[in-house]
Amino acid sequence: MAAPRAAKRTKLDRGAVPPQRGEDDYVPGNIVEVELCNFMTYDRLVCRPGPRLNLVVGPNGSGKSSLVCAIALGLAGDPNILGRASSVGAFVKRGEVAGHVKISLRGDTPDDMICITRKIDTKNKSEWLLNGATVPKKEVIDVIKKFNIQINNLTQFLPQDRVSEFAKLSPIQLLEETEKAVGDPDLPVQHRQLVERSKELKALEVALKQKEQTLNNLKALNAQQEKDVERVRLRDNLLRKAELMKKKLPWLKFDMMRKEFREVIQEQEKIAKKKMEEAAKIWESSKGPIEELKKHRATHTSNIKKISKQVNENMTKRQKVMEDELQLNAELRAAFDDIDHLKKQEKSHQQRILKAKEDFAAAEKELQDLQPYELPRDEMAQLTEQIARVNVEIKNLKAERNGMESQLAREEEKMRKCSDRLKEMESKNSKLLQRLQNAGADNITEAYYWVQDNKKNFRGEVYGPVLLEVNVQDKLHATYLENHVPNYIWKSFITQDASDRDCVVRQMKKYGIPVLNYLGERTRSRPLNITPEMKQLGIYSRLDQEFNAPAAVKEVLISQAILDDSYIGTDQTHRRADEVSKLGISDFWTPDNHYRWSKSRYGGHMSAFVDAVYPSRLFMSNLDVSDIENLQLQKEQHGKNIEEMNEAITKFRKKQRQLEDEEANIHKQKEEIINMMRFQKKRREEIQRRADTKRRVLEDLFQEEDVESSTRKLVDQVAKLNDKRFQAMIKLKDLLTEAVALKWSHTEKHMASIELDAKIWEMEKGVKKFEKDAIHAAREYEDRKRITQEHRRKLSMAKQHAESIVMNPEDLKKEFDAMPGTVEELEAAIQDTESEANSMLFLNQNVLQEYQNREREIESISNKLKDDKYEYEMCCSEIESVKGKWLPTLRTLVSKINDTFSHNFQEMAVAGEVSLDEHGLDFDHYGILIKVKFRQTSQLQVLSAHHQSGGERSVSTILYLVSLQDLTNCPFRVVDEINQGKATGIVPPPSIVLLLLSFRSADLLTSGNNLSVLHRRCFLLTPKLLPDLEYSDACSILNIMNGPWIEEPAKVWSAGDCWGTVMSAGGRILSQYPRQQ
Repeated sequence: MAAPRAAKRTKLDRGAVPPQRGEDDYVPGNIVEVELCNFMTYDRLVCRPGPRLNLVVGPNGSGKSSLVCAIALGLAGDPNILGRASSVGAFVKRGEVAGHVKISLRGDTPDDMICITRKIDTKNKSEWLLNGATVPKKEVIDVIKKFNIQINNLTQFLPQDRVSEFAKLSPIQLLEETEKAVGDPDLPVQHRQLVERSKELKALEVALKQKEQTLNNLKALNAQQEKDVERVRLRDNLLRKAELMKKKLPWLKFDMMRKEFREVIQEQEKIAKKKMEEAAKIWESSKGPIEELKKHRATHTSNIKKISKQVNENMTKRQKVMEDELQLNAELRAAFDDIDHLKKQEKSHQQRILKAKEDFAAAEKELQDLQPYELPRDEMAQLTEQIARVNVEIKNLKAERNGMESQLAREEEKMRKCSDRLKEMESKNSKLLQRLQNAGADNITEAYYWVQDNKKNFRGEVYGPVLLEVNVQDKLHATYLENHVPNYIWKSFITQDASDRDCVVRQMKKYGIPVLNYLGERTRSRPLNITPEMKQLGIYSRLDQEFNAPAAVKEVLISQAILDDSYIGTDQTHRRADEVSKLGISDFWTPDNHYRWSKSRYGGHMSAFVDAVYPSRLFMSNLDVSDIENLQLQKEQHGKNIEEMNEAITKFRKKQRQLEDEEANIHKQKEEIINMMRFQKKRREEIQRRADTKRRVLEDLFQEEDVESSTRKLVDQVAKLNDKRFQAMIKLKDLLTEAVALKWSHTEKHMASIELDAKIWEMEKGVKKFEKDAIHAAREYEDRKRITQEHRRKLSMAKQHAESIVMNPEDLKKEFDAMPGTVEELEAAIQDTESEANSMLFLNQNVLQEYQNREREIESISNKLKDDKYEYEMCCSEIESVKGKWLPTLRTLVSKINDTFSHNFQEMAVAGEVSLDEHGLDFDHYGILIKVKFRQTSQLQVLSAHHQSGGERSVSTILYLVSLQDLTNCPFRVVDEINQGKATGIVPPPSIVLLLLSFRSADLLTSGNNLSVLHRRCFLLTPKLLPDLEYSDACSILNIMNGPWIEEPAKVWSAGDCWGTVMSAGGRILSQYPRQQ
C-alpha cells in the first residue's frame, strides 16, 4: 500500500475535551501508527489513524480485516482468537518466509510513543521488540495490561470470524464477559469467590444433615445393645482373670527353674572344678624332676654339638692343606717343563726377528705407494641442490593435488546432495506430504508412516492422507478442487471398519490429524447431465467428474464437500453468470471466480457470493519444476567438474612419480660418490693397521729376554715351591693330632647323653598317668559347665518369655499373691476360669467391639459436627459480606446498561431491556438476560435463536456492546463486519447513525450501514455504505485498494490532491490497456 495520505481539511474546534485526552487529541493507549510488512494480503502498509473517526473503505478481500488480525497479533494476542488459523505462520504473506507487525501506542504524554514490533515467520516463530530492543513476550504483555487492553475479551475485541461466537454467549457467559469488560475490576473476582463459597456452603449443608442423621442412628443402636454389653463385660472380666493367671504361670515356672539351678546345677559344677584343680596340681608337681634332667641333657647335647663343629673345622683345614700341597706340586712340575722348553726355543728366535723385519718393511712400502683420495665437493653440492629443487617441486605438487582432492570431495558431496534432493523432489508422496506440512499439518509425515507400518494390523483398507489418494489431470481443475474441499479433509485418513477407526483415532490424536470413517454406502450417485442450455453458457463438466480416487475416498469427498453440485464453466460462464442461476445451478467455477447462491430460510430471498480463485498450494508447486531442472543442471555441472578434477589429479600423480624417480637417481649418484670415499678411507686405515701390527711384533721380539736368565729364574722358583710343600706337611701332622683328641671327647659326651635319655623316659611314663587323670577331671568339669550353661540359657529364655508377657511382675504382685503358689494348682485355676467364661454364649460375638467403635464414632462425629457448624456460620458470614459488596454494584451496573440499551431500542421504534437474572445463593446461575421486541404484536422475549432471526440477534448484540461503552475504560474496541442490520429491514439510517455515535471509546469498528460524526475515536471498516451519509471534518478516510494499476493513483492520493486528480491518474493508466472482450 502507498504511504499515508496527507490531511486536506482542518479539524473542527471541539471546545473542551475530556481530561484524559492530550493536546494531540489522543488518549494514552490509542493506536497512533500501524506498520505491516509481508502480512496476509500486504507487502507493506503504514497507517496513521486520526484521533476521532477513521473510515476505512475497500472492497471485499482487499485487506480490511487484515488490520484487525495485525492489531490482535501485534498486541500479544493468540491466533486462535481470530478464528482464522491456529499458528502465526499462516499470517505471513503467501510466497514470503517472514513478516512483521509494528504498532505504535500513545503513551502518557504526546511525545511518549511505545513501539511494539512482532516479527513472525512461516516456522511459527515470533520475536518481540519494544522500542527497538528485543524483549520477552511477558514484558510486552505488561505494557499492554497497563492500558487495560484485553485482546481475548470479546466485549473489547470482536473479530469478524468470532461475531457469531459472541452472539451465542449464554446469559451466564454474558455476565462473566460483562464483568471482565466494564465496571469495577473486583466484580469478576468477587463473583468467582461467591460461586466457590456457595458451592462450599451447599456441601457443608449436605454434610451437616448427613452427620446429624448418622449420629442419631449410632446412638439408637448403642441403646439397644446395652444388656448384651453387660454380659460381654462379665465374660471379659473372667477372661482377663484367666489371662492374668496365665501371666503369672511363666514367672512361677521361672522361679522353680531358678531354684533348681542354684541348688543343684551350680553345686555340681563347683565339685567338678575342685577335682580338676587337684588332678592338675599333682600332674604339675610330677613334671619338675623331668625338667631338671632335660636341662642337664640339653647341656650335654650342646657340648656334643660344639665338639662336632670343631671336628668338622679340623677336617676342613686338613682338606685345605692337602689341596695346597697338590697345587704346589703342580706348579713345581710346570717350572721343570718351562726350563725344558726354553732350551728348545733358543734356536728359532733369530729366524723370527728376521721375518718380522721383512714384513714391516713391505707394509711401510704399500702405505707409501697408496695415493690419497679427494671428495668431489662441487659435484656433491650440485647433486644436493638438484635434490632440494626436486623436493620443492614434489611438495608443491602434493599441495596442489591435496587441494584438488579436497575440492573433488566437496564436489562429490554436492553431487550426492543434489541426487538425494532430486529423489525427494521426484517422489510424489514426499512432495505432497511436504505441502501438507507447509499448510499446517506439522506431524502428517509421522502419521503417514505410522499407517504404512501398521497396515497389516487393520481389518480393512485405510486410505490417507486424502491428498495422496486423489489424482487430478488438469491443473485448473486441481485448483477448483483444492479451493472447494475444506482443508481438514486433505490431511484426513479414511477407515472402513469401526475397530480400525478407533485404533487410528487414538494414534492420530497425538499428531492432531482427523479421521473419517466410510461405511460403504453410496449416499450420492448422480450421473452427469450437461444440457444444451448449460453448454451454451460455457458449463462443460462437474467437479466430481474431474479426479480419480479409490471408491471410498471419492465417496467421502463427494458427501463431505458436495462435489456433485459444483459445476465447471469457462470465461463465457463468468460473463453470463446471472443466467446460470436460472438453470438451478447454485455453485459453479470459472477460471477467475467461484460463484455461490444461497436461499434465506427466513425471507426466502437469494444471496450471491463471489470469491476469487486462489492458486493451488497442495496439488501444484510453481517451484517444483524449476527446482528439479536447476538441480539436474547442477548435478551435470558437478559431474563435469568431478571428471575434470579426476583427470587433473591423474596428471598430478604422473608428474609426481617422474619427480620422485628423478630424485631417486640423484640420490643414487650421490650415494655412489660417498661409497667410493668410504672405500678409499677404509683401505688406507686397513693398510695403516697392518703396518702398526708388524711394527709391534718386531718390537716384542726385540724385548724378549735371553734363555739363560729365564732358566735361572725358574730354578729359584722351584726352590721356593719345595719350601712351601715342607711347611704344608708339618701343618697337616698337627691337624691330625688335634682330630684324634676331639673324636675321643665326642664319644664320651655322647655316652653320657644316652644314659640321661633312659632316665627321662622312665620318669615320663609315671607323668603320663597323672596327665590322664587331670584330663579326665577337666572333661568332667567341662561337661558340668556345659550343663550349667544350658540350664542358664533355658532360665534366660524362661525369663524372656515371662517378661514378654509381663515385663515387671512387681506391678502385679498383689494380684499374683492372691493366686495359687504351685504350677499344678495355677494351671487348674486357669482351666476352671476359662470354662466358666466359655459357658456364656452370644449371638453376636463382636457386640462389645461394635458398641465401643460406635462410641468412638459418636464422639468423632460430634466433634466434626461442631467444627462444620462453625465453618458453616463463617461461610455464611463471608458470603453475606462479599454479596453486600458485589450484588449492589452489579445491579447498578446492569441498570446503567439497561438504560442505555432501552434508549437505543426506543430510537429504533422497538423495545428492549437488560436485566440481572438472580438466583439467591446459586451465584453460578446468575446471568444477564437480554429481552427484545421487534414487532408491535409480540411481547418481550429473551434473545435466542428460537425467537429472533440472525439479523435481529446481531443488531441486539451490537446494541448491547454500545451500551457498555460509557462504562468501560479501555483505549480502543474492535468489532468487525456487523452488517446484518440492513438485512433485517428494521433499522432506519438515522438510528444506525445514533448507534455508531454511541461508540465513544472504540478504536476499531467494522460495520456495514451508515456513519456520522463521532465524539470519540473510532475506526469504521466497511465494503459498502448507504448513500446520503453526513461526514464532518472529524472523519478521516483511509482507502484500501489493491490491483496492478493502483501504484500511481495511490501516490496522487497520498500527496493530498483531490479525488478528481486521482480519478484522472487512474483513467490514464486504464486507457493504456485495451478492454478484454
